[in-house]
Amino acid sequence: MKIHIEWTYKIPKSQEVVFVSEEMPAAEAVLVAEDLERTGRVKNLHFVDQYDSSWTVKELKAYLKGIETEPHNITVYFDGGYERATRTAGLGCAIYYEQNNKAYRLRTNAKLDGLTSNNESEFAALHFCLQELEYLEVHHLPIRFIGDSRIVINGMTNEWPAIEEQLISWANRIEEKIAKMGIQPEYELIPRKANAEADKLATQALHGVTIAATSEVIR
Repeated sequence: MKIHIEWTYKIPKSQEVVFVSEEMPAAEAVLVAEDLERTGRVKNLHFVDQYDSSWTVKELKAYLKGIETEPHNITVYFDGGYERATRTAGLGCAIYYEQNNKAYRLRTNAKLDGLTSNNESEFAALHFCLQELEYLEVHHLPIRFIGDSRIVINGMTNEWPAIEEQLISWANRIEEKIAKMGIQPEYELIPRKANAEADKLATQALHGVTIAATSEVIR
């Protein structure tokens, strides 16, 4: 979860000044806040997340403690590939997350028949990633979804509402699952080259190569 810190700084024999920090990870914000409080000149310190919810130091510490043993700080890369001749889609998904003070990467893919376009395969890939998050028992967390499909990213942020029936159906299924899981999505569009991992997984699925692997990421 990304947040910023707001606090009032009391200058001796002078007026109070209000400061707002840059956005930073929640765990880092707690360390900064504790350092600020040691000055003895800080008042009304609190945290504000990207949804404008306010947290005290105690509340944020309790939140971080509560999610320690569950997957959190999650970033999802997705991509869909499509073979027009066979109407077959390859779905690629790479999920990066932290759990028990370690970092992990889940790589998986799937093959799906009966789709009508590459755009549909991209929506299907995002839905596939949500299913994988469900298997990880992820819920009620902010999550970054990163892909190279402008149609999907802009469609899910309502910048370019989907107008094709199949795409509308996928978008609705995605939104329903997100709501059910309590996920707070953040979408990011990246160049195709920057999405090489998910793209490779999708291509492997099209070629009949199934991937399902979780590994620790050494930081």
